[in-house]
Parts: sequence; structure tokens; C-alpha cells
Amino acid sequence: MVQICVIKKIIIGEHTVDGAGVNLVRVFGYKETKELDPFLMLDAFDSTDPTDYIKGFPWHPHRGIETITYLIEGDIEHGDNLGNKGSILDGDCQWMTAGSGIIHQEMPKASPRMLGVQLWLNLSAKDKMTTPHYHEIRKVDIPVCNEGNRKIHIIGGTYHDIKGAFEGGYVKPLYLDVEMKKNAEWSIDIDQESTMFIYVLQGTGAVLPENSAISKKQAILFHKGNQLMVKADDNGMRFLLLAGRPLKEPIAWGGPIVMNTKAELKLAFKELEDSTFIK
Repeated sequence: MVQICVIKKIIIGEHTVDGAGVNLVRVFGYKETKELDPFLMLDAFDSTDPTDYIKGFPWHPHRGIETITYLIEGDIEHGDNLGNKGSILDGDCQWMTAGSGIIHQEMPKASPRMLGVQLWLNLSAKDKMTTPHYHEIRKVDIPVCNEGNRKIHIIGGTYHDIKGAFEGGYVKPLYLDVEMKKNAEWSIDIDQESTMFIYVLQGTGAVLPENSAISKKQAILFHKGNQLMVKADDNGMRFLLLAGRPLKEPIAWGGPIVMNTKAELKLAFKELEDSTFIK
């Protein structure tokens, strides 16, 4: 039986400064963890002024999460304690499993435009202390499904039997970048048990059949359902779609570390002080 996904909440986000002085929009975070489980945080950046981001995110730790950085346009140099280093360029993605602990840095470089997002994905209690991993996903490795007036970039999960560039080893979300031309319509079947939201990168449109307007820089969280239908307006629309099954576990969150209990969080910060954080 078809159950259309209807809007539960539209989230605007708030401007904030993070890292060493990076201007960005925190679309959602700590306050929304229950509703957006297993998604913890979404930061969005869109700037043509390098002073907004050039100071970057110098060396810092993570534990208990995965971070997924998707860059539409720009250049971000990165490195970590595992020895990984390189650049995330136009259309690339970085999928990092912090697990038991990783220390890394992300340093944006001056570009004509810096446009992208970073998503924090929670890990379940049994996977919090898994071995850290780094996955580099190049633009050429991301399958693209051309559907006439629509183009679907399949970053994670499966769309129309086409496997995405990467399947997470833990939560395994569906992660799509959807480009829609003027007045295009699109629908997709969704796992009814998943938490699902979209984030509009560009343009305007509407969620069907209710015809509820959505626009740039909005995150739209949906009630549970198994089919989403959207339509672009005259200027077209581009958005990210994320869907994943909730973990339904307690969250103890302190800065870059997300565990299940305050005791685990306290231990993590003590290990940072004692230089025993990296396993």
C-alpha cells in the first residue's frame, strides 16, 4: 500500500562560526537528534568569499561517528593520523568512519565558490569503537542516472537497482543528489522504517501532492511513508536526499565526540588529555 511522505517539519538552520573561523549554516544538530536519528548534524557552506572559510578546521579529534563531506564546488585539503591526505574537489565525497578515534584536519582552499555539506552520521553502541577508516569517493566514481529532465547522483545506497559509490558499513543510508530542471517531477520509493529528509541546495519547488513550497537552504523532514513526490518550479531545483533507519539509542554528545553515556564521553576526553585516545 502506498503511503505518501508528508512534511513533518521544515528546518531553516542557523548561521554559526566553527573550526578556526569558518562561516557556515548549521542546518540541524544537537537539538534535533531524536527526530533525525540516525543523522546527528548537517553543516552547509556556500560562499564566494574565501575569508568565510579559509581558516578551516585544523587538527581535531572524532570518536563514535561517521562524517560524510560532499563538495559540489570547491577544494578542501585534508589529512589524518592514519596517513591519509589529499584534496576533495568538485563533485567529490569523503566518507570517514571515526570509530574508536581519529584525528584529522580539513582545510578549504580559496575557490571561485565553496558549495557543499558535511553530515554527521551516528554509530550504534556496538560500533562506536570500531576501527577507524577513511574512504575517498571521486566524482567519476559516483553513478549518475540521467532521466531526461532529472539527474540523480547516487552517493550511497541503491537507486533503481544501481549501487551507489559507497555503502556504509554500519547505518548504510541512502544518499542521493537530485538535480531537477524547470517544472520536472520526480518520485522515489522509500523504506518506511527510515528517517528521511531532503536539503535544498538550489532553486525552489514543492512536495506533492500537498503542493507545499520548499526552497533553497531548507531541510525538510518527513513523516514516515514509502513514497516521496516532488516538483521543481520554473528555476529548477537541486537537493540532497538522506534516508536511514534510526538507532533508537541514548546519545552523549560533547563537541566532536558522540557516545552513548556520559561515562564514555568523560573517558574519551580523559584519553585525549592522556594521549591514549588513538587505539
